[in-house]
Amino acid sequence: MECDVCGRLMWRWPDTTTAWEEGIWSCSWCHAVTHVGGEWFEISRPPYLPMEMRWERAVADGLPAGVSHAFGIFGKTLCGIQETHMSPSDHWWLPEREDACGACGEAAGAIDDRWPQAMRGEDARVSVARGL
Repeated sequence: MECDVCGRLMWRWPDTTTAWEEGIWSCSWCHAVTHVGGEWFEISRPPYLPMEMRWERAVADGLPAGVSHAFGIFGKTLCGIQETHMSPSDHWWLPEREDACGACGEAAGAIDDRWPQAMRGEDARVSVARGL
């Protein structure tokens, strides 16, 4: 699948999709996500979010203490750390916090710059709901 934001190829998350579940596709360049399938949507494309609202904090046993890392995609932090059973937390990763990983902040800034201004509006990415 081609990314509607930057035109690069998207990668499908491994899953066992059924008729009522969704397949998730992510772009490794701009980190846009597209959901295909699911109960209510045929295609769902979440809109652009600014850096301070886009990333959750990464959680894993092997992450260094005292440093807050941003959870990216495919089980890695934005700075590239990959640990077994890493997941996003229920809390935002805030780049302005004192304990925020600087390398994650640089990566988040670079990813943010990859989104064209035209794709940043609330209605820039089109979602298609199923007819009832």
